[in-house]
Formats: sequence, C-alpha cells, structure tokens
Amino acid sequence: MPPLPPLPPLPQPVAAGADETAPPSKDEAEPRDVDDAPPPPSGPDGVPAVRIPRNEFEQHMAQARAEFEVANERIKQRTGRDLILAILIGLGIGAVVLASLLFVSWLFALIALAACLLGAFEFARALQAAGRRIDVIPQLITGAGVIAAGFLFADWVHWVVVFAAIALIIVWRAIGQMAARDGRTYGDVLDDILIGVFAFLYVPFLGSLGVILLREQTGQWWVLAGIIVVVVADTAAYATGLTLGRHPMAPRISPKKTWEGFAGAAVGVLVAGVLLALFMLDIPVWAGLVFGAVILATATIGDLGESMIKRDLGIKDMSSWLPGHGGVLDRLDSILPSGVAVLALFYLLSPLVHA
Repeated sequence: MPPLPPLPPLPQPVAAGADETAPPSKDEAEPRDVDDAPPPPSGPDGVPAVRIPRNEFEQHMAQARAEFEVANERIKQRTGRDLILAILIGLGIGAVVLASLLFVSWLFALIALAACLLGAFEFARALQAAGRRIDVIPQLITGAGVIAAGFLFADWVHWVVVFAAIALIIVWRAIGQMAARDGRTYGDVLDDILIGVFAFLYVPFLGSLGVILLREQTGQWWVLAGIIVVVVADTAAYATGLTLGRHPMAPRISPKKTWEGFAGAAVGVLVAGVLLALFMLDIPVWAGLVFGAVILATATIGDLGESMIKRDLGIKDMSSWLPGHGGVLDRLDSILPSGVAVLALFYLLSPLVHA
C-alpha cells in the first residue's frame, strides 16, 4: 500500500515583533468586496451622518421657499401685483436710469422719449377702447417733437413746438372726422379734440419739462433727486399701507391707498429730502424738507389722478407690458407731475447753493 501524501503545514500566527513589512498573503492582497465594507455611521433615524447637514439645509430652503410663496400670494391677492416680478423689473429699470443720469445724459433723454411715447400710445389705445376718437399717429409725432425740443433747443423753441403740436392734433382730428362722415355729433367731436389735447399735455408735455433740466449744469442731479423721492414715496406708501393700512384715503378712486401709507410716505420723503439736500443738491436742510414735501404732494396727485382716469375708463392697468407693474404709464403717473415740480424747485432753490 503506497504511503499517503503529507498534509500541508498549518498557517503560523505572526509573532509579536515580527517584520510587518513582509509581503501580504494572497488573500490579504486581494481587494475586499465593496459590499463587505462596514456601513458609514448613521444618525438616530437611520440617515447617514454625512447626509444630515445637507438634508437639514434642503429642508430649511424648502421651508423658506414655501413661506415666501405663501407671503407673495397673499400680497398678490391683496394688491393684485406679483411682488417678485415687480421688484426685479423695478431694479432693472432703476439701474438703467441711474447709469444714464450719472454717465450719459443723452441716453436718459432717449429713455424718457421711449417711455413717454409708450405711455402716450397706451393712453390713446385705452381711450379708443372706451369709445373716444383719438389719433395715435399725431400723438406719437407731437410727443417725439416736444421731448426732442425740450432737450435740444432753447425754451422758446420748446414752447413753439408745444403750440404747433396742439394745433396739429386739433387739425388732424377735424380732418379725420370730416373724412369719416359717420354722423358723429358736434359735442362728441369737440370732446374727442379736447381729450386728444389733454393726452398730449398729460404725457409727452409733462415729460418734456423734466428733460429740460438736463440742459442745466447740475440739472441731472435734480432729475435724479426727484426720481429718488418719488420712488421712496411709492415704496414707503406701499410697505406701510400693506402692513398698517386700515383707513382708505380715497375709496372711490383708489380703495387700496390708505392714510397710513400716506403717513409712511411722508416720513420717507422728508428723510430722503434732507439726505439729498446735504449730499447731492447742496442746499439747506429746510430746502430739502420743502423739496420732499412738494414732490410728495405732486406724486400723490399724479397717482390718484391716473387712478381716477382708469376708473372712469373701467380698466385696472393701462397695459400689461410691465409684469407686476401694469403699463408704462402706470409707472409714470407719479413721475410726470413731479417733473414739473422739480423744474420749478430748481429755479427757486438752486440760487441757495451760491448764497
């Protein structure tokens, strides 16, 4: 009977102090399966510990987003405006206007020209929808002419263009009515002519008075100051009225405007007027208070005046070209009459700089 083969030697344990630099065995050299690796430490709810901070951050972001959307929806239901779009569009327009006034005055004149022409177009279309015979083409022609004259030429040329524009609007409507032969009464034709003249005076003419200041040496600073005060008045009135508004200011004209909002706007414009007087216009503090108070009055009148026009026409906004704001004229309603006030205050208060 042949002898059995010898058994393989048993593995010997590594003695203490043995050379650990010896090459590993075949089993030790092979990589371990990923499934055999120990699981990462986890939190009490079974979520990996490395994921807990990220999950908490995502939860906080989702909660903040949900709360903001709820608040934005409440504001939209109360005011009818999309707060996010309104803020973004307002910041964009403000940045362009600020840059143009600080660096390129003629660019601001072009912006004012485009804004006034769009506002005149909106107003004419709204009047046409209400049944009035308003000619859009002469409105745009005369609007462009009067704003260009206010920026490029002397005051007397500007006034000549104003009277020529009014004559053109009247003649154009009279010829258009004679060509129509639709049996429209004399009273209706006269109303159409008067409304057409009013549309010209309300938008392009008032806009041209603000552009006149750009011809003065420091006129751009006064234009910028007037815009800042109007923006402060609108923002302060909006925020204060939204949070504290209880007593309507003119419920038949604009039910959402409150006396609390007006009080907030008054505080804001007075503070803004003092700061602008000290750091921009270089006039006394009392003159800054006068500047803020006058602009507050004209901005409020302009806002309520346009609201009254829209209520008479049976519309909420002049257009929907600016989401969150309405139409271009809805943003110009406070600025247009305030431009007249800024021009008058410039001639009255600017001599105080050298007094």
